[in-house]
Amino acid sequence: MSRLKALRPEPGGRVPETAMVMAAGLGTRMRPLTATQPKPLIEIAGTTLMDHVLDHLRAAGVKRVVVNVHYLADAMEAHLQRVAGSLEVVVSDERARLMETGGGLAQALPLIGDQPFVCVNSDNYWVDGPVDAIKLLASHWDDTIMDALLLMVPLARAHHHGGKGDFHLGPDGRIVSRRRPGRMAPMVWTGIQILHPRLIADWPDGPFSTNLFWTRAIEAGRAYGQVHQGLWFDVGTPGAIGRTEAMLLDG
Repeated sequence: MSRLKALRPEPGGRVPETAMVMAAGLGTRMRPLTATQPKPLIEIAGTTLMDHVLDHLRAAGVKRVVVNVHYLADAMEAHLQRVAGSLEVVVSDERARLMETGGGLAQALPLIGDQPFVCVNSDNYWVDGPVDAIKLLASHWDDTIMDALLLMVPLARAHHHGGKGDFHLGPDGRIVSRRRPGRMAPMVWTGIQILHPRLIADWPDGPFSTNLFWTRAIEAGRAYGQVHQGLWFDVGTPGAIGRTEAMLLDG
């Protein structure tokens, strides 16, 4: 059992109606599979990574999804039109210039609106635990003390992840620090988070990382983490696909 004190959930905490799906990356670590298709359209266990994310968002109650596109954008847009289903899908076009994660959020902000939103990386594969992971995250969102709430998994359960961890959490779930160079950190970010648009402000010109916004939230004491109760897989390389599918088959 985790020694971290769980954040106090709000019973029936509402999932934000809007989500941002980050799908504009070049997928260089997934080559040669991304030579002819964008990374979010690679299949894991018979489902594209993008469909996997959209299915989870739809099941959690999200109604509207903003998706940024850059690499092989026409293919991404055509796929989104085919699979949107009940979701309203709006494209944030980065064809002219790839803006990276932070720049992508800043460019999409007029499409996102002024309310807290779910943000998910499209190269993400997870299995819900006893509770839907996005609903779990939303149930712990507290607008009075948070600007960012990141879903995390302990490093020991970050399957196929080659890193050394990302963050340290305090006993109340607050993110107290990042991993220091040359050190380990116990928690890995899953690529799933809830953000408040007020955090996305005063950004630099051109492409930049979401780290800028995270740093502000951490320094202000308004960045928190929630531990994922299910499975999570780092599927960033071709070799990780088969290993992930094997684990899923094994249950």
